[in-house]
Amino acid sequence: MTGPSPLTPVLSRHWDDPDLWTLDGYRRHGGYTGIKQALAAEPDQVIDTVKASGLRGRGGAGFPTGQKWSFIPQGDAPGGDKPHYLVVNADESEPGTCKDIPLLMANPHALVEGIVIAAYAIRAARAFIYVRGEVVPVLRRLQHAVAEAYEAGYLGTDILGTGFDLQLIVHAGAGAYICGEETALLNSLEGRRGQPRLRPPFPAVAGLYACPTVVNNAESIASVPYIFANGVDWFRSMGTEKSPGFTLYSLSGHVRRPGQYEAPLGITLRELLDIAGGVRDGHELKFWTPGGSSTPMFTAAELDVPLHYEGVGEAGSMLGTKALQIFDDTTCVVRAVLRWTEFYAHESCGKCTPCREGTYWLVQLLRSIEDGTATEGELDTLLDVTNTVIGKSFCALGDGAASPILSSLKHFRDEYIAHVSGGGCPFNPAASTAFAPAGTGRS
Repeated sequence: MTGPSPLTPVLSRHWDDPDLWTLDGYRRHGGYTGIKQALAAEPDQVIDTVKASGLRGRGGAGFPTGQKWSFIPQGDAPGGDKPHYLVVNADESEPGTCKDIPLLMANPHALVEGIVIAAYAIRAARAFIYVRGEVVPVLRRLQHAVAEAYEAGYLGTDILGTGFDLQLIVHAGAGAYICGEETALLNSLEGRRGQPRLRPPFPAVAGLYACPTVVNNAESIASVPYIFANGVDWFRSMGTEKSPGFTLYSLSGHVRRPGQYEAPLGITLRELLDIAGGVRDGHELKFWTPGGSSTPMFTAAELDVPLHYEGVGEAGSMLGTKALQIFDDTTCVVRAVLRWTEFYAHESCGKCTPCREGTYWLVQLLRSIEDGTATEGELDTLLDVTNTVIGKSFCALGDGAASPILSSLKHFRDEYIAHVSGGGCPFNPAASTAFAPAGTGRS
């Protein structure tokens, strides 16, 4: 690669420092500077600053963070007299998504500092970090960072002499994908079964313990201190007008150097692949996901789609969690979609019939297509069942299960037909060789 790198490391800038996760290491690199700027302002001014920055949620839908904070009722507004809560969603479970866990492992104090600023802005006296219980090393580092912050006066009572009090609790989830959905997460925090709630009311009005609650992704909150430390203009100098700032892109799969690449919103996969060494030697890109397995897949035709919320949406998918899963020409698209669908069927909470029953039947149909026992008419059945799930389930899990099926049929219907007509998967040496896509090396 020639010329200056398009990467903009901010959150990941000092990940190579083995002491960054400690209080001393974080402060050595300018940590806990933004908190002083924020706490010197009025809470509404803090919200206005985040609004002006254009920071959008980094956990999926990309909703403006400052606008979300402003929804919390204050003063004489209905619910304004209730306790307010801040909940950080670090329950990273989407297949292909691997940004929050390394962020929290390397730089947990950025999240703690962001939490203090966000809680101050929404007038919350208690905050929670909901993290996957399986990632014990990350859990321990978060707990250590919180303990250090309490001891240094960044948490607890009268933070930095401002009169602001905040209690922060690290909560370990029990490993349910559905708890990444914000209302299911709130149910889990309350000790209930992790299932989505009917909305309205929305969490901003009746969230945790039926009180006004903001739920933000971990990367969103960890980005806040840097905005206050460096300024709104600095943040908006990266990205685009509607999608400003930097973000973490996770490259995995058939790429020479997988990992986290922090870049401005709007970079393309072609640019990221150049930095990551390209697809593995001797192979070509076949398909990829822009935001994890729940987002409609792209092919090589979309290599130059700008990876921001508007660009990806206009191209027919979603940016989601920026989980860029790369699949080369050796991959059976039916098998990949089957594996994803099995995951969604397993993780369905069972609350609504379209998702509970639909994902089960999607798995059965895809298995029969993969092993060659299906008929061509069952492709129409697959579409029919998919359409009974998408847009009709209680939460977005059903849509996530349907998206890769619909998009793979759009781009690779001939491969599905080859499975049916050839009596099995053409990518399995033990199966039929009736279908051999270009670049697989099969004859």
